[in-house]
Amino acid sequence: MQGVERGDRELLDAEALVGHLVPAGSMFAFLAGHRRNLFPDGEFEDLFPSGKGRPSIPASVMASILVLQTLHDLSDRETAEAARCDLRWKVATGMALDDKGFDPSTLVYWRKRLATSGRPHRINDAVRTVVEETGILRGRRKRAVDSTILADAVATQDTITQLISAIRRVDRQVPGAAGQIAKVCTGHDYSRPDKPRIDWDDPAARDALVSALVNDANALVAALADTELEGDAEFALALLALVAGQDAEPAEGSDGTDGRWRIARKVAPDRVVSTVDPDARHTRKSPENRRDGYRAHVAAEPETGIVTDEKVTTAAGTENSDPAVAEEFLDAEDGKRAWYGDSAYGTGDLRGGIDDAGHEAVIKPKPLRAPVEGGFTVDDFTVDDFTVDDFTVDDFTVDEQAGTVTCPNDITRPISRTRVATFGALCRACSLRAQCTTSKTGRKIVLHPRDDLLRQARRDWADKPELRESYRTFRPNVERVISQIASRGGRRLKLRYLGTGKNNAWLKRRTAALNLRNLIGRGLTHTAGAWTLAT
Repeated sequence: MQGVERGDRELLDAEALVGHLVPAGSMFAFLAGHRRNLFPDGEFEDLFPSGKGRPSIPASVMASILVLQTLHDLSDRETAEAARCDLRWKVATGMALDDKGFDPSTLVYWRKRLATSGRPHRINDAVRTVVEETGILRGRRKRAVDSTILADAVATQDTITQLISAIRRVDRQVPGAAGQIAKVCTGHDYSRPDKPRIDWDDPAARDALVSALVNDANALVAALADTELEGDAEFALALLALVAGQDAEPAEGSDGTDGRWRIARKVAPDRVVSTVDPDARHTRKSPENRRDGYRAHVAAEPETGIVTDEKVTTAAGTENSDPAVAEEFLDAEDGKRAWYGDSAYGTGDLRGGIDDAGHEAVIKPKPLRAPVEGGFTVDDFTVDDFTVDDFTVDDFTVDEQAGTVTCPNDITRPISRTRVATFGALCRACSLRAQCTTSKTGRKIVLHPRDDLLRQARRDWADKPELRESYRTFRPNVERVISQIASRGGRRLKLRYLGTGKNNAWLKRRTAALNLRNLIGRGLTHTAGAWTLAT
């Protein structure tokens, strides 16, 4: 049954005895005075439908603890210890000085209850309600978007470790798999989690082991192919098939039918990096910054730093790209907005979505790349950062109304139904060919369906200094928000949970805590039944 906070104080009530030691204006002091207004019991009643049994920890107390845990980036054990021993936590949560606290598993229990409920992000929703009531975003029509990579909670596994782990997972989760493993898998003793003992300095020994493990995986998948599976068992078998296929390729001189395999000489585009957390992925924020983990996407109001939307996704796949998630943020907003983003968000699809919704895009255009260094681009001018380079000969000119593209040598070609203009053989005798293309078949121009918006964006960036000034003023502010989300005390955070769902829930709590801290710094209080700000 649901527990509720008592109206009267205990003899050793921490707030009464040592509350004066907690700094005014801190998160601890705010929760001490307003946790029941922020997280009323009625908002959590559905988590405990039964009126029988031992009362739970009051919702206002546990919600406050989850906010503090996420804000301070503590493990469950560290959180339980803080609630038991830290006077600030006792004041914030209304505990008595001699309260022994709770077992760390209680936090797992509450997160699971929230995750399986109809409103899994109600802590975030409660803070959003406060933001709305204060009116801090009223009349503010700017939104800045950005993303960051968050390291996953597991170690990246090599191919051999993944194959062994995936087969052991099938053994645990698929009914009848143990018998099939004993029957068809001969390359390793899969009752042991450690790596096989071979001469790892011997390439032949390593290749023989890889071949044996891949053959075992393929044989086990084939043996269980006709078995009707569902849930975890179905996923375990699918994961084994994926792991066996993503990192292995036929050995040199083999087509794979002879059972000879080797570790692939390239990385699969959507490679699973760990069977412990199959959602984690290889990714990179830049060519030099390669990491494993998840991508956290954020939309924020740049002048106040209030986060208006957030989402954790896997770090690979076009559906999880920066512009794709930004379109989701766009759809969630009411009213006209100006959207700020760096060149990663400068795609035709996102610009089209912004334009169709009647919003404004203040997004740095993606730089144009010429096939020949210093040669002609698809535009009739080029943009170099914030300046325009003038050319004596115009580059390609697109006429959407006529459906044509004209090259620098004044040759015009039609745009096909697939948005391609092919110059082909016309390039052979062209005097400007050396400045245009190195292709033997001539220049081909592929246009995005929203090429008009892309082209106009590059023109506006060059012709409107006020647009660039607005970008410089407001877009960088979201980087501060990203820094607050992804780090604490100068230390880069590492995710503590497995899977996209749990890590997305963590991000929702994290942004809720940061928004609440932001509001507290502006004098947030609850008076006469309403949330107000001092500034």
